[in-house]
Formats: sequence, C-alpha cells, structure tokens
Amino acid sequence: MNNFELEKYLEGFLKAGQIKDYCFNGLQVQGRSEISLIVTGVSASRKLIEAAADLKADAVIVHHGLFWRGDAPEIRGLLHGRVAPLIKSDINLYAYHLPLDAHPEIGNNVLLARTLGIRQTGWCDDGSEFPMVGLGELPDAVPAGEFMEKTDRILSHRSELVGDPKRPVRKVAWCTGSAGEFLPLAAECGADLFITGETPERNVHVADELGISLLAAGHHCTETLGIRALGEHIHNQFATQVRFIDLPNNF
Repeated sequence: MNNFELEKYLEGFLKAGQIKDYCFNGLQVQGRSEISLIVTGVSASRKLIEAAADLKADAVIVHHGLFWRGDAPEIRGLLHGRVAPLIKSDINLYAYHLPLDAHPEIGNNVLLARTLGIRQTGWCDDGSEFPMVGLGELPDAVPAGEFMEKTDRILSHRSELVGDPKRPVRKVAWCTGSAGEFLPLAAECGADLFITGETPERNVHVADELGISLLAAGHHCTETLGIRALGEHIHNQFATQVRFIDLPNNF
C-alpha cells in the first residue's frame, strides 16, 4: 500500500477534510512510500514511536498527533524527540482527531456507548454537521456508583464520579476525551449522567448546581476504542498488518 494512497483513503472514510478541528488531520510526517506494517496507538508519544521503530513498522496512526493549533513551530526539545525517530526510521505518521471521535461506525463515541451497553437514542448536539455528544438510555435504571463500577471493569480503569453514588441513572449523555464543556448541554438534554474522559475542576460545582451526575472515565481509555477499530478496518480493507500498542495511563 502506498503512503499517499492510504492518506487519501482515510481522508474519505473519516471525512477528515470536512470536520473543523484544532489540529491537522492526515499524514503529519512523511516516511517510506510502501506500507506493510502499521502500528496504531492513542497518542504520538516518543515511547510509541520508538516501539514502532523497534518493530520496523512503516507507519504509525494515532488519535492525538504532534501538531496542534497555537503550538510553537520549532521542531526542538520534546517535539524533536518524537520527530527524530520517525525521520531516522523513515516511518509515516498519520493522526486523526475529531474525525475519529465523530465517525458513525468506528468513532470513539458510538463505540463507547456500545461498549458500556447504552442504547443510543440521538445526539445532544443534533444540529451539528458532525454531532459528537451522544444521548441514550440504559436498559434499567441503576445507581450511579454501580454504573461507575461496571464502567471501570469494562475499561480497566479507575474513574471519578461527581454526585451521589446512590442516585438512579437511566438517561445518559457522553463524549469521549476531554469534553467537560458539554456538561450543561447534557443537563439540558435531561441526562441523569454525563460521561467524558477528563474534566476541569470547575465542573464539580457545575454538575452539582445543574443536578446532573458526572463520570470522568479516563481520556486515554475512552479513546482506545476508535483507533483500535480503525486499525481493524484498515487490516480488513487492505490485508495489511496492523498492531495496536497500548500505553495505558489513568488520565
């Protein structure tokens, strides 16, 4: 598979050019032209890139890439430590951020609902061209603390719950990653609980004042789902070797 052909395919599959984002989605660092082995991971850390080099991978595909709006343009220090092994080993680096959150089949948000047993009924931001804040229901109302324990078991993570653990939860809203700004929208939609990966401290008070429970289930672990599924899709589509490398953390 050619590296630019892969970028073109993913551009169409993920609609990467149509979603307004605060980073560049696509081929961020060019490597060798032919791709036989791909490594996928959540974030383009130096450890992930060096692991890919050790495996003699031809490409790395991540959710969190290297270049973000507002960053300094110089490739030095931390950024140099990540780019240098890519250049040295001639590895392509692709990154897909919001396109991988919003995808209707293999996106982080639809997969989180499926993984946690939430029946999706719609979107809180239904008017958006690419909605991301899911809305759904659990089969039965359960205490918030019980739902948190179930989430932790499924995601192998230690989450944080804001609100009374005994409060019944049936209607749920969610958005993976760092999406605490959608907490008021979730409350407007009538959700008993809003799930995201991580949230600022102020939302402890916002949740209390809005009367909604808040579950911070982990930025990393809620966003392993889409990149894993993307790798499986590429493998099935092109019969290319794909290996997911997880570097878990509790954030």
